[in-house]
Amino acid sequence: MLKPLLRLFACLMPLATGALAADGGASGFATKATQAYMIEASTGTVLLAKNEDQGFSPASLSKLMTLDLAFEAVTKGQITLDTEYPVSEYAWRTGGAPSRTATMFAALKSRVRVEDLLRGIAIQGANDGCIVLAEGMAGSEQQFAESMTRRARELGMEKAVFGNSTGLPDGKSKVTAREMVTLAAALQQNYPSLYPYFAQPEFEWNKILQRNRNPLLGLDLGADGLATGFAEGEGYSIVASVERDGRRLFLALAGIASDKERTEETKRVLEWGLTAFESRQVFADKEVIGAASVYGGTARTVDLIAKAPVSVYIPISNPDRLSARIVYRWPLMAPVKPDTQAGTLRIFAGSRLLREVPLYTVEAVGEGSLSSRAVDAMLELGESLFFSWLWDKSAPG
Repeated sequence: MLKPLLRLFACLMPLATGALAADGGASGFATKATQAYMIEASTGTVLLAKNEDQGFSPASLSKLMTLDLAFEAVTKGQITLDTEYPVSEYAWRTGGAPSRTATMFAALKSRVRVEDLLRGIAIQGANDGCIVLAEGMAGSEQQFAESMTRRARELGMEKAVFGNSTGLPDGKSKVTAREMVTLAAALQQNYPSLYPYFAQPEFEWNKILQRNRNPLLGLDLGADGLATGFAEGEGYSIVASVERDGRRLFLALAGIASDKERTEETKRVLEWGLTAFESRQVFADKEVIGAASVYGGTARTVDLIAKAPVSVYIPISNPDRLSARIVYRWPLMAPVKPDTQAGTLRIFAGSRLLREVPLYTVEAVGEGSLSSRAVDAMLELGESLFFSWLWDKSAPG
């Protein structure tokens, strides 16, 4: 039985002298982090990748998913910033003053506005704020955690599991560096009116003033979020975002040896990302990028374009070349409508995938005559056998 086939329409064009720094690859850049992932926001170009799909305990990085659910609820009008939730004894003991963990010092049996809970979490990493929010929104922290994992799947975080709202040790929460960058980008892009909480310098609650826990905010990097974490036996982690000179980067690092080293390494990686790359346009707006085969149509192929100019970020000093491939399920079946997503452009530096761009049909292709469909059927059989053989030969195991 033949495997499902994704035909690679080889554009393998020498698009320029492009390259990607992976875990110290062509550019010679390496990071001390065990897991790392960094992208440039406007193009989605991967600037740094090291064990990016290897799971680690999120610890307090879990709070970013707690905030995502709350931000979404506020944005959709399901709750308001003035909605109040009670501070249960569980929230107070587990995440409040008695816990001796990061807390906003919410008083037992008091009621706290959602906006104050959001500030306590985003600025102070408040565990009590997370639990109060979780219980108020979902009835229990366990039910809220289940919603966190479901939300992760909606965002494309296929491996992430969240066991609670705080990131306190639970033995089952896991994320990857790639997933945390996905979450950070979603928070910044989806909630422009709420995201600025992350950059507020301080927050006072219950007459106790605390500074923002993000160590990057005072370093003149352009940092405006997001969170730090620590897991026993796994080390220190961070999810960060910076914007400078019109360029925004999202970064996740994990498995760093100390708090001090985390700050130093994050600053070093971000400075490199902000200064060592330049933008390169690969395809112009509305430029035909390639063509897809059509079965049983009035035409044998249909042209494909992207919705916008296609650019990537590449190292300024860069020995590698870029290549591109169009991937689609071969062949398209007539009739084909215009402006239909029909494939994906994948841009590589060497063997490393830089970014993926959806491709759309330019024109309509009507259904062909009976005789033309018969000819296409014979061609499809021959080409499917041929390309399946190539796919099987190159597929692992």
